[in-house]
Amino acid sequence: MNLARWKKTGMSLLAGALMAGGLLLPAADSHADPNATIRVALFADIGSKYKSTVPFVTLSSTMGFSLMSGSAQLLPIPANNKIRVSLDGYKVKVMDSPTWQAAAEAAKKLQSTSDKPMLFVASRNGATVYQLYTGPYTSESAAKEGLNRVSKAGLSLAQGQAPALAGSKHLSAGSFATQEEADAVAGTITAAGFDAWKTLVSGSDGSAQVEVWVGEAANDSDLAALRTAVTAALPQLAVSAGAAATPGMMIRTDAGLDWSSESQAFHYQVSGTGAKFIVSGNSAGIQLAERSKRVYRGNLELSGLSGSLAVINEVPLEQYLYAVVGGEVSSGWPEEALKAQAVAARSYALSQGNRFDVANVVDTTLSQVYYGIGAEAPTITKAVDATAGEVLMSGGKIVEAVFSSNSGGVTADPSEVWGNGGATFVSVASAEDSAAAASKKWYYLLLASGVSGYAREDNIQLTGGKTAAGLAIATASTKDVNIRPLPVVESSTSPLGKLNPGENAVVLDQFYENGSYSWIRGPYTSAELLKSLSGKVSNSLPSSISSLQVSQRGPSGRVTQVKANGEILQVKYPDLFRSAFGGLPSTLFDIVPAGSYTVLGANGSTAAVNSSQSAGILSASGKGTAGGSGTVVMGADASSRVVTASPGFYFMGWGNGHGLGMSQWGVKGMADKGYDYKRILQHYFNNVTINKE
Repeated sequence: MNLARWKKTGMSLLAGALMAGGLLLPAADSHADPNATIRVALFADIGSKYKSTVPFVTLSSTMGFSLMSGSAQLLPIPANNKIRVSLDGYKVKVMDSPTWQAAAEAAKKLQSTSDKPMLFVASRNGATVYQLYTGPYTSESAAKEGLNRVSKAGLSLAQGQAPALAGSKHLSAGSFATQEEADAVAGTITAAGFDAWKTLVSGSDGSAQVEVWVGEAANDSDLAALRTAVTAALPQLAVSAGAAATPGMMIRTDAGLDWSSESQAFHYQVSGTGAKFIVSGNSAGIQLAERSKRVYRGNLELSGLSGSLAVINEVPLEQYLYAVVGGEVSSGWPEEALKAQAVAARSYALSQGNRFDVANVVDTTLSQVYYGIGAEAPTITKAVDATAGEVLMSGGKIVEAVFSSNSGGVTADPSEVWGNGGATFVSVASAEDSAAAASKKWYYLLLASGVSGYAREDNIQLTGGKTAAGLAIATASTKDVNIRPLPVVESSTSPLGKLNPGENAVVLDQFYENGSYSWIRGPYTSAELLKSLSGKVSNSLPSSISSLQVSQRGPSGRVTQVKANGEILQVKYPDLFRSAFGGLPSTLFDIVPAGSYTVLGANGSTAAVNSSQSAGILSASGKGTAGGSGTVVMGADASSRVVTASPGFYFMGWGNGHGLGMSQWGVKGMADKGYDYKRILQHYFNNVTINKE
């Protein structure tokens, strides 16, 4: 069924969208502060709220920057130097090797496993030793499981060596006035067969100090044993267990930047209870290799959270918006569209409070897309600066101004998404969403061979002829026109057939190219649907899905209820249907069975006919029967389709996103028509004002 026609049958369709998986929160009471900063979680384990972790981060900048502890500068980092930072946590010490190659070969075997390798280089009695670890792990028990796996990994270890549990408990050999004094003491300790590292700490007067820490015990018992061994071997050395609670940056040398050849960089491990360090920002920004080499303004806060390294970008709000607006929409859009996006993004950010505990927002679509300096553009900066401090207000509070890519012609009602949102969000028409529609349309064709599929209109020409049912006849305008399974070119999907000039095909329908405005997905088999639905619905699933139908829609026409084999699929909230059906772009869709059709009787009754059945028909030539597979079915709106031999279900829909609030493509379309950003925002958000402090 062509949804372009379905939408005109009197059903009120509304759309919109927001970030995946979110729920609207109470808005903050305060107005916008143009000097405010915002905390963005890049990597962190915040439980069920957000989890994105890495074993370490690799940082660099084209300008010099500093590692800080509070206001104390621990270490200056020269321009264009790479450093690595990790959390000093539970780990497995895999091996000590005299050669980089042997350690690297073992690391390569571990690289594809869940036990991620880290390789350090150290000096012992004037000789170089390469130390291979896996981790960090979030707990001692997790590290023990890792130890068991590593021990069974078939690595080539030197005689007498075996993987061992290690942790973040260290002895302290004291504080030293100079790096040279610390080096001398560390050398004495390593010569006796123990590991030792210089560690940067912040003194009581705020100055940077250097200590020497010894060993890496996983628990207090191991730490006590280590202390006994060190004292026996080095009686002249006074050691204490205080390092375990002291925040410090342990200095190591990383030899695992490239597993194909040896390259080195300083590696700093965040250690100690409550340890928190800052990478101070500069005008060039700090590059974070593990976040797609993105470059960030502001500071990066490094700490431990739930046993993992947490990296939080603290950046001035307005500079954050330079990247957010540039990540969310095209810099080439009209200025008024960019201004509308800037005000909405600012309002959304300020409404979040401390939603993510250690951060206000995250850098994914769970909050707003944030790609750093690389997403900025002069037109974006101009729009953000022109609206500096402006936010949407309703009832004295900042509005959580959610938005999505395309509402498919109408924005969503809160009841169709998460069931909350308040009077600020209502379903409104968004005809300008069609600005996202591809300029080329696709014909849905039936070839003489019985193959049905899609061909782009610039490769097809109408002959002027029609079938007895009034369907247009077309042919190819060029040689070997590919017939695609969906109205889009996908290199990973083979064509269903080809059409050449002089060969006729029947035009069953016409569609926009798959995109953010309209789309077709499928056909999905029963097995594929059951796999996707597993864990997404609260009731039990059937062993096989023979029928799937939309049984209830909300005010905008979005799907709020679906039945499988006549039984309701119970979801927590309607927007979950997107992920429940394999990641559909929106819930503004219809379900079309590929291998069956529904017949409406004169008395109003309906009956389903599948591809293996025949149905009685009445035509101008009298009564007859129509087969199942290959039958062309025409709807009341004159749209047509072919019944296939393979069972399955197509999803034919409009829009991209949850559909609530502001539609970004609708904003673009309204700006193209000359609307200013304030009028645009007041169209998408109900009873709001735009305030500036």
